[in-house]
Amino acid sequence: MANVSIRDVRKRFGTTEVLHGVSVEIDDGEFVILVGPSGCGKSTLLRMIAGLENISAGEIAIGGRVVNNVAPKERDIAMVFQNYALYPHMTVRDNMAFALSLAKVPKGMIEQQVARAAQILGLAPYLNRYPRQLSGGQRQRVAMGRAIVRDPQVFLFDEPLSNLDAKLRVQMRAEIKELHQRLTTTTVYVTHDQIEAMTMADKIVVMNSGNVEQIGAPLELYDHPNNLFVAGFIGSPAMNFLQGRIEGGSFRAAGGAALPLPGRTNGSAGANGAEGKPIVYGVRPEHFQLSAEGLPATVHVIEPTGSETQVMADFAGTPIICAFRERVSAKPGETIRITADPALVHLFDVDSGQRVGG
Repeated sequence: MANVSIRDVRKRFGTTEVLHGVSVEIDDGEFVILVGPSGCGKSTLLRMIAGLENISAGEIAIGGRVVNNVAPKERDIAMVFQNYALYPHMTVRDNMAFALSLAKVPKGMIEQQVARAAQILGLAPYLNRYPRQLSGGQRQRVAMGRAIVRDPQVFLFDEPLSNLDAKLRVQMRAEIKELHQRLTTTTVYVTHDQIEAMTMADKIVVMNSGNVEQIGAPLELYDHPNNLFVAGFIGSPAMNFLQGRIEGGSFRAAGGAALPLPGRTNGSAGANGAEGKPIVYGVRPEHFQLSAEGLPATVHVIEPTGSETQVMADFAGTPIICAFRERVSAKPGETIRITADPALVHLFDVDSGQRVGG
């Protein structure tokens, strides 16, 4: 096991820079997820850690050793890809043992390592099968087993669950997290799925357009997003954003509705005393509440999911999504009255997108 230090790393393809000075510290044994939309640079950064992409500037160190010019096979890492990359003509046993055979590890040790990994992953009954005889989840386990047998300092996962159906993704999320808890090997995991990031990570690195927007524990990012991008990316359904300004100690939406400011009640001083300041008011769907004394919202669509009811509505001239734990009897076109707990709302600067206040 080892820590991974990424220090002011940049990546250029020709004259185009795709990573702009990324710095991340990954502690020994930590499970860190790089998350962001397609094209944000997360997979490129992972491939640079693996040695599959050259570093244009900056440093990457694994276990205290700078690896900028170290060949991939000498970095003591193991990578699990999205497409499994199994050899179809080899059995599960041979697929898992292949890297060790190339490294001329003694046969007895190979058998021991393969048996250990198969036991951990529940693959012991399938060691003599071929990949075509396995389900998608079983193939992914084989790919993970091939990484485990190498007993590396660092595991690298590149969107390993993208090819699985929804139910199997949930199952494999839990299995990968349990595997990490058992092995405690430093793990760097790339995904565009923020639910995977929230449920699996010790620490999340949110990336956007080659930059790091925020680093923190899952609930830290959820409760205290630094900016509009993180606020809108972390959480499902996404946070609602209302445009307006601070007037009379309240937030006045563009449609005229007055909402309380965080930690304040109507009539108190505006945020930072910024009377008249344009602001973005953020409310997560689950933080809206039905209230007879609330403000009106016109219902457009109702989506019952069983555990909650999602309501798409028009509020103060802005489309919003609410998620209520209780049943909602309203129909499309009808009006419901909602309110938001001021302790759970977020304010952002219109121009910079940065969080305002605590």
